[in-house]
Amino acid sequence: QVQLVESGGGLVQVGGSLRLCCVASGDTFRIERMAWFRQAPGKERELVVGIRWKSAGHHYADSVKGRFVFIRERAKSTVHLQMNDLKPEDTAAYYCAADPRYAATLYKEDDYAYWGQGTQVTVSS
Repeated sequence: QVQLVESGGGLVQVGGSLRLCCVASGDTFRIERMAWFRQAPGKERELVVGIRWKSAGHHYADSVKGRFVFIRERAKSTVHLQMNDLKPEDTAAYYCAADPRYAATLYKEDDYAYWGQGTQVTVSS
């Protein structure tokens, strides 16, 4: 079992920055993949960025490339999502996810067994 706890969400103006944090506990040595997803009101949950924990291979959503950065602190089993140049369309609940199994892709929501409770990010114009 892996437990995930997110923090760092809040209200920010357009063009501003936020850093989200996700702390993993439990059987963290089993983690093979981690990701950040987001879900805006009335929309489906979508991948923001996913990585392979050991190799650091990653996949960013096109909408966040060049603005968001996935940062990992392996020794602390902690990951961050540095979000820069925020836009109103980035407003969503952001979720940290993890899974111990190999998967061919990083973007499928159903491929992640463990989820945090989510943290809200609101970008105001």
